[in-house]
Amino acid sequence: MIRVIRAKLHGIRVTGADLNYHGSITLDPEHCREAGIYPLEFVEVWNKATAVRLTTYVIFGAAGSRCCILNGAAARTCQPGDELIIAASDYIQPGDLAAMAPRILTFLPDNRVDERLAYRVAPNDGHYDFQIDSL
Repeated sequence: MIRVIRAKLHGIRVTGADLNYHGSITLDPEHCREAGIYPLEFVEVWNKATAVRLTTYVIFGAAGSRCCILNGAAARTCQPGDELIIAASDYIQPGDLAAMAPRILTFLPDNRVDERLAYRVAPNDGHYDFQIDSL
């Protein structure tokens, strides 16, 4: 088994930080549905401004809000406006790579979706080719 990316929100901006909340990251369910991220799913969060990396679980905020709020202890790692990469992963057999097409959303500064992408892997003579497709 190998761990692979399954879905990614790339360059989403932090809209809030709530230290006194239970913990987690609050995301717009519309973004999550489009990328394929589930409520209560654990995700990796990478802050491009500070290089902080953390793991937390997703809860849904208001649909259409374009929110990205770090809660609990994670609130200390991010400031509003910081750009994040949020990645969901899965474990698969290497032979299943070609059947995957992870969805990646990139974002404008106001957290509107900019690009919709898919990662594709194809076997090639014992190796693998990689490409990024626009959707």
